[in-house]
Amino acid sequence: MSTTLASVASRLWNGLLAYAVKFGIVGLIGLVIDVTLFNLLRLGVFGDDNWAQSAIGAKVISTSVAIIFNWLGNRYWTFRKHRRRNYFREFAEYVIVSLGGMAIALICLWVSHHLLGYTSLVADNISTNVVGLALGTAFRFVLYRYWVFGHHRADGLSNLARVEEAQRTLFEEPAAERHSAASVPGRNHGG
Repeated sequence: MSTTLASVASRLWNGLLAYAVKFGIVGLIGLVIDVTLFNLLRLGVFGDDNWAQSAIGAKVISTSVAIIFNWLGNRYWTFRKHRRRNYFREFAEYVIVSLGGMAIALICLWVSHHLLGYTSLVADNISTNVVGLALGTAFRFVLYRYWVFGHHRADGLSNLARVEEAQRTLFEEPAAERHSAASVPGRNHGG
């Protein structure tokens, strides 16, 4: 019973939870980048009276910077075993998913800021960096894990390792078999 429970826990950790923890750490750092840049832009630190200072403009810029950081973190740490050889295509797919997540945050911000009239900096942060972030993160995690960095992708680096392992299994005699063949009397050991 405890062996089965340990096996299930191990498979759960290796199959999903380890990815979720790493994704969360990368995401938290990306969040700090996103929120900090968003608020600096909204406060006019980089200039007043321009599109970058508007709520939507600031969010587009801050999220775009965070997307690039998050792709690097997820590619080289979270999903490193599943990253793909064609990094340009991987990045393009990552950006598509990230833009979907950004659209979710922007819709939350637009509804709050323009439809409901909550225009304070605090309201903007709650709508985009709390509500929008939670919804967008769930959307992005599922699509990153199972599409962009999916283990089924034909051009994944991990697929190459699986092919090499399959070739070793099919064409090389396992070490245990070699040892048992050597101990059987009358077995032909020559080549």
